[in-house]
Amino acid sequence: MKNFVKELEWRGMIHDIMPGTEELLMKEQVSAYVGIDPTADSLHIGHLVGVMMLKHLQNCGHRPVALVGGATGMIGDPSMKSAERNLLDAETLRHNQECIKKQLARFLDFDSDAPNAAIMVNNYDWMKDFTFLDFIRDIGKHITVNYMMSKDSVKKRLSGEEREGMSFTEFSYQLVQGYDFMFLYEHENCKLQMGGSDQWGNITTGTELIRRKLGGEAFAMTCPLITKADGGKFGKTEKGNVWLDAARTSPYTFYQFWLNVSDEDAKKYIKIFTMLDQEQIAALVAEQEQAPHLRPLQKALAREITVMVHGQQEYDKAVEASGVLFGNSTSQVLHNLDEQTFLSVFDGVPQYNLDKAKLGSPVLDMLAVDTDVFPSKGECRKMIQGGGLSVNKEKVTDINATMPADLLLNGKYILVQKGKKNYYILKFE
Repeated sequence: MKNFVKELEWRGMIHDIMPGTEELLMKEQVSAYVGIDPTADSLHIGHLVGVMMLKHLQNCGHRPVALVGGATGMIGDPSMKSAERNLLDAETLRHNQECIKKQLARFLDFDSDAPNAAIMVNNYDWMKDFTFLDFIRDIGKHITVNYMMSKDSVKKRLSGEEREGMSFTEFSYQLVQGYDFMFLYEHENCKLQMGGSDQWGNITTGTELIRRKLGGEAFAMTCPLITKADGGKFGKTEKGNVWLDAARTSPYTFYQFWLNVSDEDAKKYIKIFTMLDQEQIAALVAEQEQAPHLRPLQKALAREITVMVHGQQEYDKAVEASGVLFGNSTSQVLHNLDEQTFLSVFDGVPQYNLDKAKLGSPVLDMLAVDTDVFPSKGECRKMIQGGGLSVNKEKVTDINATMPADLLLNGKYILVQKGKKNYYILKFE
């Protein structure tokens, strides 16, 4: 059995750990859980640290338990939040859980007959029939209000600038999460809960409940909240979260996110978000120091995580698509891009909407009359004569050339390139 704590330590993935945790993990196979909030039908990269903790846990011979918070998702966790969350109905939560399990299966082995095969549980299953009176009698009486008020997540909300306070619903969240831990301790022999450092208060409420009600001993471990070197929020782009679902964030955009992280962040992220070992990472760091312009760290990080989330084929397509914008790729590569990838690659490029009846018109008319890609036909003519105009990655050499329908990409787009860096999309409907 590999030392799980040492593995996470060198990767910079431990923030707090309860005394005795490492000894327990070296003594026996341990079941440990991470709670996942099912408020969307996809995980985003902010969830990945917890998922990677479970992956390393399984890799070290222990048993991962992924808890989808169907019940707690109906309440909303106050930790690090400044306002109450929207509550979801049971049907939406069930749909979200199914989607999340499919994504987790890319990281964890749920299906083998190994003794440490992962399981997924939903706290709605044991909370849905628990009456309020039973809960406050059997669980509430074991944890004092003083103890609950001492938690940072509660104190921050109560002293927050907005002074909106905190509803009883959210105040009770740590008790519900504590009960989850106790339930899994009793029914799945789950002795360890893991999560982000903002979860420490909720997790230790669980260990306290297990001690007071059952006389048992349970453990807690948290990882640091991931930050960016420039102080920006990790995983957020101008368009919002970077999702694992290809329909929400295309594999190309996902790949580009990791490829474009700073050198400092790449050095940190490659330890957290890949399974590469210490030697491999040390070699990449040395390579990066020798030739930072080649970005070996970013390339390895983007490769490892894109393959893990989307598979080798999507990774290969993302690399190929990158060549369309940043390299000398061919017209054939451009024609092979699906619509979502094409639009991701050329996100932010000026787009013109044209009627399909215009197809077959001369290039000069289309680029200088129907659109303002060029201020005049004369400018367009000059650019063609100078060899600076391409349509769908093919150089235009004839000033009398037309734009026929067989040029359409995905049945509706034509890509125009003016000079080396200026792209335009003509969209025909």
